[in-house]
Amino acid sequence: MQSDQFKRRQFITLLGVAAAWPLTARAQKPAVPVIGYLSSGTPGLSTDDAGVFVQYLGGPPIPYVGRASVFLEGLAASGYIEGRNVAIEFRWAEGHYDRLPAMAADLVRRRVNVIVTPESVVTARAAKAATATIPIVFGIGADPVQLGLVASLNRPGGNLTGTTRLSSELEPKRLQLLHELVPAARTFALLVNPGNPGADALTKAVQAAARALGLSLFVLHASTDADLDAAFAMTAWLRAEGIVISSDSFFIQRSTQLAALALGRAIPAMF
Repeated sequence: MQSDQFKRRQFITLLGVAAAWPLTARAQKPAVPVIGYLSSGTPGLSTDDAGVFVQYLGGPPIPYVGRASVFLEGLAASGYIEGRNVAIEFRWAEGHYDRLPAMAADLVRRRVNVIVTPESVVTARAAKAATATIPIVFGIGADPVQLGLVASLNRPGGNLTGTTRLSSELEPKRLQLLHELVPAARTFALLVNPGNPGADALTKAVQAAARALGLSLFVLHASTDADLDAAFAMTAWLRAEGIVISSDSFFIQRSTQLAALALGRAIPAMF
């Protein structure tokens, strides 16, 4: 009899423990990982900038998606769905580089698990300056070793890794292509954002290409909307016959404005 009572008590105890397991599991369920997304751009920035010019020139609309949409699609393909098993803290500087340090510091304070800097050196540098422990994944167009982001391509070291398109290497090629399009032209302008960490290296590379082609090259700087108007006004004064607009997030944000300025001045532009 006592043995039966003991068995019943033991069964009830085990049943109560088993019923509590789901509650315990829910209470101890780890928080979803949080990704900090630091961009110098805007949420709706197109990844196919050609579409901007085609539409501006009166052509048919070209469907395009923003970088953030592509990023979310990539996460989903890897099994991570925003709001379900991952959270994302977006920060958009909208072409204002001076906002990036504070935004990066804010992501660090929020203890995100990783910081993604998808499109520019300046965002990667802001993230690197903000933390030496949180992993940072960058996507840039320049050489990350030359810019001091990583120790080497095969062994980055530190807390940064990512990809590079080496698009800065293409800037001299853009000048060459523009010259082929207007072969009689001998004087060109190069528009550069002085706030871009790679501006000096890019400028030297294009200047070297101009010398090799026997061309005159004037370097114009712009980091504000007013600077853009002044730079294009300067092309007329310099009698520049073509302009190369360097790869830079500030310029990408203003693709339509740049197209309008180039058309208004009737100057061939490559960007």
